[in-house]
Amino acid sequence: MKKKLLILFSLLAGCFAASAQNNPYEIDDTCYAFFQESEKLVGKPGFQAANELLLQSALAKKDPKAETLYYVERLKNQIRFPSSDDNDRLVDEAQEKLKQVALDKGFMQYYYYSYQLAQNYYYNNQKRYRTVSLMQEMQQTALKHGDAYGIWTSAKYLASLYIEQNDYVSAKKYILQALDLYNTTDDDAVSRQSPTRLYCDLADTYPIGSDSVRICVSKAVQSAKQDLDTLRCTYYQAKLAALDLDQEKYRGYRDFCLNHARFPQIASNGKKFFSLMDAVFDGSIVGRENEIFQLNSVRELKVIANLCENLGLKDFAFSIEKRLVSRLEIIISRSNQSRLSELDVTMGKAALNAELDTKEDEISRISHMLFILLTIIFAGAAAFSFVYIRSLQRSKKKDLQRIEELKEANEKVRLADAAKTRFVQNMSHEVRTPLNAIVGFSQLLSLPDGTLEPNEKEEFSEHIVNNTKMLTMLLDDILNASAMDSGNYRITYEQGEKDFMAQAAISSSEHRLQPGVQLSYVPEEGEPFTFTTDPRRVQQILINLLTNACKHTEKGWIRLSSSLKANPGYVTYAVTDTGPGIPADQAEKIFDRFTKLNEFVQGTGLGLSICRDIAQRMGAKVYLDTTYTEGGSRFIFMVPVAPPQNA
Repeated sequence: MKKKLLILFSLLAGCFAASAQNNPYEIDDTCYAFFQESEKLVGKPGFQAANELLLQSALAKKDPKAETLYYVERLKNQIRFPSSDDNDRLVDEAQEKLKQVALDKGFMQYYYYSYQLAQNYYYNNQKRYRTVSLMQEMQQTALKHGDAYGIWTSAKYLASLYIEQNDYVSAKKYILQALDLYNTTDDDAVSRQSPTRLYCDLADTYPIGSDSVRICVSKAVQSAKQDLDTLRCTYYQAKLAALDLDQEKYRGYRDFCLNHARFPQIASNGKKFFSLMDAVFDGSIVGRENEIFQLNSVRELKVIANLCENLGLKDFAFSIEKRLVSRLEIIISRSNQSRLSELDVTMGKAALNAELDTKEDEISRISHMLFILLTIIFAGAAAFSFVYIRSLQRSKKKDLQRIEELKEANEKVRLADAAKTRFVQNMSHEVRTPLNAIVGFSQLLSLPDGTLEPNEKEEFSEHIVNNTKMLTMLLDDILNASAMDSGNYRITYEQGEKDFMAQAAISSSEHRLQPGVQLSYVPEEGEPFTFTTDPRRVQQILINLLTNACKHTEKGWIRLSSSLKANPGYVTYAVTDTGPGIPADQAEKIFDRFTKLNEFVQGTGLGLSICRDIAQRMGAKVYLDTTYTEGGSRFIFMVPVAPPQNA
């Protein structure tokens, strides 16, 4: 195969003129011809052979830039044509090789280009954490080298990634960094760029319609260099004109955008957005919430809500804002495990690496000195030196162990921070929902006499009571979890009657039933049975299990049963429902704190965790019956008829 490649290379080399650098890449023309062939075959059969000819030509012509392009093409091919399930590692290796060659040959533009290629690969494969890591690494390297174009490019990419996550606070930092560089640098590669999009993105970080937004849009207009820049500015001007209720200007800007062939590149839902804006002006927008929320842009949704409020449609604007808050909470919750802010938690790792490098340099210097001294000093001095070197090596080994320990600590801190963040986000959402209901219905009840019918007042009062109970239950879950963590949770044993505890739990849970769902208690034995336990804790677990069933059962029935025969020595309660059911592989995960299989259902994710914690303290058992296959789910609660020996 190699022989065939060499023959083909010789034939092709003779077909091209020897004149050099008569091409855009300023490389040897023969090399350029091979480069063009390689570029056409990226991701296709025959690429390896074509790219190998490029390398052989570059080495023969002693063209370092053409040699660097060989590694550029190799990285492109690895990205476009995955060769194994371990392609991420292969892409990383190809990028590292390109970085090394570009640095050695002095072609820094390809050094930074390797980052752009790699981040596009990870971005297209939905690996946002790795994408941001690459861009942050690129920026740190550019700052270290003082490379203006590298800083500019990485700042723009990072700003776009944070905007995609609706994190305008983090995005703003990188937007301002890029704009400051643009306005102060004398680097031609940066000066040739257009800052218009950056000014428009910066406008999106300020409150809608504010003076800061108008200043940013004005600067965007002044800095426009291309037709696409003008189109983008016009889109932002249309939104500002609408908010100012200047319909004549708004329609002019709108028509310009809609008639422009490239408008979908600026706003993929722009046509839909303008249609909804027109509906706001002509008063036909009310009742079209579902159509409004087909828009993907949070900023566009806020513009519509603000315009509705400016035109006096305050109630409708409030409903949009309320629903928008819920959408944002869902977006943040779903992306929480890969939150971009986690990338800033380094825990001194860089400092430790620098310390390790310093020690390695010290060992190298001392080793060199000892080599000279060994020629003139007797064997004892040599032995002493050897011992000293070994001591330094042990010190280095300890430092490496310390780094590994700190890495583990970093991971624990990251997981703890993620758990805390999930809890705060969940509680923010869960507490806000009943509070909003309480405030809303309270405001309705405060209307002047005669506004509401008596039956309406009674209905609203029931809503307030139900949401108050819901809020109380959320807070009880938090207090119970806190008490368990602090060791202040106590089990008090006394006599309890099996059926009485079950009936009490049913009475406390009935108000959570969804319309049409039946709740019943079915004891296996007809006779009462009294045993020693903590009745309040038994009722608490049964209430949590019944409440959980009420939340997830929209139709059908919920049944609480009890048995003394199912598990001798235990009172076995079972809560069965006709809800959506729970996959068997999630049977243990649902008992973890803050775990919710359905993020759209009310709750903190603490209920089942608290049930299991209480049960374990009583010597009882709570688990999901994975053998139940008749539709819905069944939870088993086994309570010992006598306290455990260590109670």
